[in-house]
Amino acid sequence: MTLAARLAAAGLDWIVPAWDAPPQVHAFATTRGARDGSVDVGPAHPGALDGRSRSRVLASRAAVAGFLPGAPVFLEQVHGRRVAVVDAATLAAFRAAPPVADAAVTRLPDVPLAVRTADCLPVLLAADDGSVVAAAHAGWRGLAAGVIEATLAAMAVPPSRVVAWLGPAIGPRAFEVGEDVREAFAHADAGAAAHFAPRPAGKWLADLPALARRRLARAGVGRVAACGACTVTDAARFHSWRRDRSRERMGTFVWRAPGLQCN
Repeated sequence: MTLAARLAAAGLDWIVPAWDAPPQVHAFATTRGARDGSVDVGPAHPGALDGRSRSRVLASRAAVAGFLPGAPVFLEQVHGRRVAVVDAATLAAFRAAPPVADAAVTRLPDVPLAVRTADCLPVLLAADDGSVVAAAHAGWRGLAAGVIEATLAAMAVPPSRVVAWLGPAIGPRAFEVGEDVREAFAHADAGAAAHFAPRPAGKWLADLPALARRRLARAGVGRVAACGACTVTDAARFHSWRRDRSRERMGTFVWRAPGLQCN
């Protein structure tokens, strides 16, 4: 049974990426809802991988684990560009204590990488031969700081061989920002200004997924797919910090199945 079929059979509306990753690469993103339209229905429909209730978070993470091949590596996310390289030497330590980083890369089989988001953009990356996978937490600060470029460097494969998926995030009609955000992108890349639409009082609407696509393209990644969902406007499906000031987070996971590793 495919991962998508397993999720559907469990009554979950979680998102399985439609991207150009090879068959040995697997991924999904959680939501806050179930296929029957209910929202956050306890551990059977886990909706919060972080939040105010520790018991609920633990129940949600336990339910998510049923769809993973092993314990995931979470991150202590700080809106930066540091990348954790998960290998045989670091795996046990990173599972015991999440590394301070906003992206992770691994060549190990059956080791899920996880990022937690509620408006920030989850970015999944994979080599087209399945030899290495990565997950990045790309809020505007991390994206402007170069978290995508740092992740690609840590993958150590030509960017032309990398495929990417952009998960659910705050959409271009909901992300109002100040001039400082626009300048953070346009200072290093004048063309990035095209992804900001003017608003009254010196504000701008920023297109975070488009800015990520631009970063990927400039780095040499040409195969990019996107979920296209807005976490702010779709309250039935997604947690949103900007909408609710909530601590709850969704999770996005990626891993590679065992097989030949090649470079």
